[in-house]
Amino acid sequence: MSAGPATRPAVPDVVRRPALWMALAGAALVLAACAAVGPNFKRPGAPAPAGYAGPGDAAPAVAVTGPDEPSSGPWWRAMGSPALDAAMARALARNPTLAAAEATLEKVRAEADRERADLLPYVTANAGYQRERINIAALGFPNFPSPTIGLYSIGPQVSYDLDLAGGGRRRVEAARARMGAQAARADAAWLALTGNVALQAVTIAALRAQIDAIQAVVDDDRAVIGIERAAVAAGGDSRAATLGGDLRLSQDLARLPPLNEALARARHALALLSGEAPGEGPEADFAVASFTPPARIPVSLPSALARRRPDILAAEADLHADTALVGVATAALYPDVRLVAGLTQEASSPASMVSFASTGYNFGPTLNAPLFDGGAIRAERRAALAQAREDLARYHQTVIAAFVQVSDVLSALARDEDRLATLGRAEATARAALEDARTAYRLGGGPLVGVVVADRQWREASLAHTEAVGQRLADIVALYGATAARWRPIPDPGAAQ
Repeated sequence: MSAGPATRPAVPDVVRRPALWMALAGAALVLAACAAVGPNFKRPGAPAPAGYAGPGDAAPAVAVTGPDEPSSGPWWRAMGSPALDAAMARALARNPTLAAAEATLEKVRAEADRERADLLPYVTANAGYQRERINIAALGFPNFPSPTIGLYSIGPQVSYDLDLAGGGRRRVEAARARMGAQAARADAAWLALTGNVALQAVTIAALRAQIDAIQAVVDDDRAVIGIERAAVAAGGDSRAATLGGDLRLSQDLARLPPLNEALARARHALALLSGEAPGEGPEADFAVASFTPPARIPVSLPSALARRRPDILAAEADLHADTALVGVATAALYPDVRLVAGLTQEASSPASMVSFASTGYNFGPTLNAPLFDGGAIRAERRAALAQAREDLARYHQTVIAAFVQVSDVLSALARDEDRLATLGRAEATARAALEDARTAYRLGGGPLVGVVVADRQWREASLAHTEAVGQRLADIVALYGATAARWRPIPDPGAAQ
C-alpha cells in the first residue's frame, strides 16, 4: 500500500500573520508610553534678594549690579594683559584636572546612552554546534545502541521590557541629570582653573613690584648710611650715629626673603596649573602695570546668578537625578513585563537547516512581580526620598554660600577702593615732601640726608600703594570667579565727559 502525500506541518497563526506581530508590538508601545511613577522634578525656588549688600555693607564703584550681560569672549581678556592671555592658553591646553573633568563628562555621557539603550528592544543572534550522544537506554530501549549526532543551531532572539511603571525611563532621566551635573562640574573646573591662573599671575606681578620697591628702600638705607659714615669720618658725628641706619638696613633686608619665597611659590603654583614641573615652561613674569581691568564691571542679579553659576547648577542637577531615582525605587513596587521572542533553525546537518521542519520559535510575555521581600523595596524608596531631601538642603546651602561669597568679594573691593584712595593721598604727600627736600638741598637750605629720608618715606608709601593695587587685582579676579565670569566690560559713564 503506497503512502499518501507527505503532510506539511501546520504553520502557527502567530508566524503566518504579520499583522498579529504588529498589533502586539503596537500594544507594547502604548503600554510603554504610560506615565512613569514617582515624583516629577521641579526646579527648586532659590532665595532671590534684591542685591548682595547686607546691613552696613559698602558697594564698590567698580561693580554695577544689573540684568545679565551676554558674554563677549573669555573673561580674563577684560584684565587687558597679553601675558595673562598666553599663560591662560597654556594652562587650558595642559591642565590635568581639566582633562580629567572632561573625561569624566564623556564617561557619564556614555552611561546615559547605555541607560537609554536599555529602553530599546534587545536583539541577539546565536549560532552553535555541539556533539550530542542520545541515551537510548533512558528512553526504555536498553538493547539499542546510543547514537552520537552533531547538532547545528542558528537564530535571533528579541527581548523588550515594556517598562509599564516607568522605572527604565526614570533611570534614563537620572542618567541625563547626572550628565548635566558633571557638565556643570566641568564648567566649574574650567572657571576654577582660569581664576587660579589669573590669581597667581596678579600675585606674581604684585610680589615683583613689592620686591622692587623694598629694594629701592634698601638702596636709600645704604645711601643714608654712606652719608652718616662720611659725617663720622669728617668728625661731625660719633660712630653711634650710624647704628640706626644699620638697623634699618637689616630690617629692610629681612623683608626680602619672605617675598622672594612667596614669589617662587606663586611661580610653582602657576606651573602646576599648567601641568608642568617648575622650570619646565616659560618664565612666569607679570607686571602690575600690564593689567588694566575695566573701570565698570556688570554683576548679575542674585536671581540670575542662581541660574548660571556652575556649582549651583551641579547641585540642582544632583537633586534632579535623585528625584528620578525615587521613581526608579517606586517602579520596583510594580510588576515588570518583558516580551521575549526567538526563532531558531536547528538540525543535524547544515543542509537541512533551511527547511521549515528545522524551524523553532518562542514568543510570549514574562511577568516579574514582587511578592515578599521583607520590606527591602520600600526601604529603598524611603532611602531615595531621604537622599532627595538631602540634595534639596544642599542646593539651598550652595545658593546661599554663593551669595555670601559674592557679598564678601564686593565688600573687599569697596575696602580696596577706600584704601587705595587713602594710600594714594599719602603717596602724593610723600612725593611732595620729597620734592620740597630736593629743592631745599639744591638751594642750600637742607641737608642731603633729608632728601634721602624723604625719598625713603615716599618709597614706603609707594610700596603700600603697590600692595593695595595688587590686592584689588586679586579681588577683581575673585569677583570673576564668584559671579561665574560671564561678563563683558561696560564703558565708564564719566569717561566720555
